[in-house]
Amino acid sequence: MRIIPALLCITVHELAHGYVAYRLGDPTAKEMGRLTLNPIKHIDIVGVLMMIFVGFGWAKPVPVDMRNFKNPKRHMAITALAGPVSNIILAVVVFFIYGLIFAPLGGQYATGVAYIALQMVFRAAALSVALAVFNLLPIPPLDGSKVLFSLLPESSYYKLMRYERYGMIILILLVMQETIFLATVGRASHELQNFFFGIAQFAYDLVN
Repeated sequence: MRIIPALLCITVHELAHGYVAYRLGDPTAKEMGRLTLNPIKHIDIVGVLMMIFVGFGWAKPVPVDMRNFKNPKRHMAITALAGPVSNIILAVVVFFIYGLIFAPLGGQYATGVAYIALQMVFRAAALSVALAVFNLLPIPPLDGSKVLFSLLPESSYYKLMRYERYGMIILILLVMQETIFLATVGRASHELQNFFFGIAQFAYDLVN
């Protein structure tokens, strides 16, 4: 019940990066076959396992060549934001669907296939919110860092981008500090999920 929602969330996320980069002038993702809804093209095994068991994770980054952008810093920031924004949009749509199907599938009394379907839909929405929040952290190589770096002077921007690969060490250390991680990223994700759950309630009220 978590694997399929996780694959959906990361696929939409990475496809959004690649598509927006393509629209802004960089065909790299398209040429490498990453503009696809095939989740196998986007899977990072460790990242998917993290999403399944921890609730936060990542996919294999879509390749982006900033040299193809007319405005490299600005367009890189827009490309980076496309992933989290796509996950928020996905969460809104899926929460709405959840509200529509909740009662017909038995609601809190659902069993069997109906229960599994409700759980998968809910988890897809919740994981999508979590993925958006996690990727907005200003830690390389997450999307939030690219947005933050775009606000820096040119010299500082390219210098920090060279050290982007070392950010993964910081990221892993943060995730390992479970208490701190859950109190910050986990709480932010939970609050945002509760906020968007109002959409499910709205959809539920429409059909009941």
